[in-house]
Amino acid sequence: MNECPSAPPGPLPHCGHPPVSAVIRRSPEDFLVEELPLTEPDGGGEHLWLLIEKRSENTDDLARRLARCAGVRPAAIGYAGRKDKHALTRQWFSVHLPGRDDPDAESFERDALNVLRSARHSRKLKVGALRGNRFRLRLRDVDGDRDALAARLEEIATGGVPNYFGEQRFGRQAGNLARARAMFAGQRERDRNRRGLYLSAARSALFNAILAERVTLGNWNRLLPGEVVQLDGSRSFFTAAPDDIALADRLARWDIHPSGALWGSGAPPTIGEAAALERAVADRFADIASGLEAAGLRQERRPLRLRPDQLGWAWEDERQSLILEFSLPAGTFATTVLREIADYVDAGGHPEGE
Repeated sequence: MNECPSAPPGPLPHCGHPPVSAVIRRSPEDFLVEELPLTEPDGGGEHLWLLIEKRSENTDDLARRLARCAGVRPAAIGYAGRKDKHALTRQWFSVHLPGRDDPDAESFERDALNVLRSARHSRKLKVGALRGNRFRLRLRDVDGDRDALAARLEEIATGGVPNYFGEQRFGRQAGNLARARAMFAGQRERDRNRRGLYLSAARSALFNAILAERVTLGNWNRLLPGEVVQLDGSRSFFTAAPDDIALADRLARWDIHPSGALWGSGAPPTIGEAAALERAVADRFADIASGLEAAGLRQERRPLRLRPDQLGWAWEDERQSLILEFSLPAGTFATTVLREIADYVDAGGHPEGE
């Protein structure tokens, strides 16, 4: 089932009841992901940008294969974000080729790389350099109240869902979180990339725990006294003034959001009731909170709510399969939306990318 076991408190509470059951990822084509880049290649420069379609392949594995094909070191390859392995994905990669011509298209074909577009650009593609992702998902074997499902989809289209980190962040069987806790207990991790992966998992788990507490209390989508308010589409935030009557209207317009702590050193910027709630959750998982503080990460914020953009749906296969289409900003998860729509089984196994 789709309950996420990877956050410290165990299964994460829903903001509503999923009215149907379903199966996802019976084939990679059931989970189509297309990147929405921040910029398009400008046609000149030392970096060859390639829009590649991959099927059932890990992003890092494809990057290494691309490096071999182009005859460059793995460090010469760039990409904006990891994508699910058990999916059909279209994402941009960059290859640093200073003073070199573009590789022959036949070399890509010999390595079974499906290149949809290619163009030169002046800069390497960096992790995080994307607006978001567009999804086209097929839910199979849908069973349950279809009228309630339609109402639930309308509710999510306007009111959003809790912005949990998805299972991908924590690794298979929450192994990344377990390794983070071992690292906090004194086990050394010399590999810098793995250390960063484990710290990210721990930070995400504590955020999920804070958000889960607010979902349980029913205040995840409203402002508490002392709330830190985050601007939509931005990392900027401010502490809400108790007499600012304009905030309620801005919240309703999705211009601002209540936020939760991405834990680090120092005190969170929340005050009053909001600060007490975050501190109480952090105290329950003191090994994670103190480990993140000792690691030198600074306090940051993440919106507590997520609304899929341009959410649409249609039935096929005599109403046994439901097609969902929507876009999400970078750093958020399609499965976070799906878990509020259907009690699903993931036929593709545990997702391995983000």
